[in-house]
Amino acid sequence: MTSSPLTLVEVEALARAAHEGQTDKAGRPYAEHLAAVAEGVRLRGGSPDQQAAAWLHDAIEDEALSLTWLDSAALPQPVKDMVLAVTKRPGEPVEQYAARILATPGALLVKEADLAHNADPARLCVLDGPTRERLSAKYAYIRSLLGLT
Repeated sequence: MTSSPLTLVEVEALARAAHEGQTDKAGRPYAEHLAAVAEGVRLRGGSPDQQAAAWLHDAIEDEALSLTWLDSAALPQPVKDMVLAVTKRPGEPVEQYAARILATPGALLVKEADLAHNADPARLCVLDGPTRERLSAKYAYIRSLLGLT
């Protein structure tokens, strides 16, 4: 018997718990970033599946949750596909990463919301100059590869 899929509220709670104690580069609780990305997806007209993927978009990459967990999680396959698409793999060329996002239905909107929050001047301004410049250039390059203007 298959369990019913996790609700968006359950996915949010799970993501918040998985990232508990983690902070972003500015020292803010990591859940703030997840919430901003999920809200960015919602405001861009994203589906509940895309919003769920937004809550989980960094869980595998940050080792907050495992691939084994994702594989067996009570989530629709499109959510799992989007999470895997936006998960950067060690040593992976950014061009390959961008191609996978573009090839995965729904993933581009999740990454667009992620990049928008990552590049938010209010978040970047608290970082030191070299870090801010490095990240700004990185985000601009990935946006160009994804065709986001």
